[in-house]
Amino acid sequence: MYELTGVTKRYTRGKEIVLALDGVDLTIPDGDRLVIQGPTGGGKSTLLQMLGGLDRPTSGEVVLDGTDMARLSEARLTKVRSENIGFVFQSFNLIPTLTAQENVETALVPLGIKAGDRRERAAEALKSVGLGERLRHLPGEMSGGQQQRVAIARALVKQPKVLLADEPTGNLDESTRDEIMDVLERMWKEHGLTFVMVTHDSALAKKAPRVATIRKGRITVKDNARA
Repeated sequence: MYELTGVTKRYTRGKEIVLALDGVDLTIPDGDRLVIQGPTGGGKSTLLQMLGGLDRPTSGEVVLDGTDMARLSEARLTKVRSENIGFVFQSFNLIPTLTAQENVETALVPLGIKAGDRRERAAEALKSVGLGERLRHLPGEMSGGQQQRVAIARALVKQPKVLLADEPTGNLDESTRDEIMDVLERMWKEHGLTFVMVTHDSALAKKAPRVATIRKGRITVKDNARA
């Protein structure tokens, strides 16, 4: 479970101080599916970076399962990310010279898993997202939707507790968007993940159990089931 208390993030932009997050309090229970929305520059991606341990707050606590990630050393924070948190990004972030299977394997290297086991787990992860026949294809040989499936497999192959997605359908057409969301929702259910997604797409937000809206660094949360 995530517990965020008084999370503030300030950036310096030239002589200007930008307040990206302004005293955010947020609880995300285990197994939750939360969508984060808000205007450009409102703090959405900054909040996701805090949840993923990719950035640290200026002040406040970002507690995951009892551990305040804001106070961990870089080495311990890297270990938490490697073992517990999977990431999916809008731009896929695949290595163009590696095959689909090799791209997925990269997530297992920091865990010290042997090469044979990495190959086997990567193949199974790709099969689970419908790419069992594309193991040896390079990213440039696949469609955008297929590349995002590879990215999802890479995020989940290490069996994380948390899946964080930043505009995962932003580069896809509507039909492919729906296919990718079906995959993400199926993975969320099958793996019992805590799933947090940033999106501008209101149609996707309406389907989520909970929606957090950030404006000028302040957050409000709505429960769609009770809306």
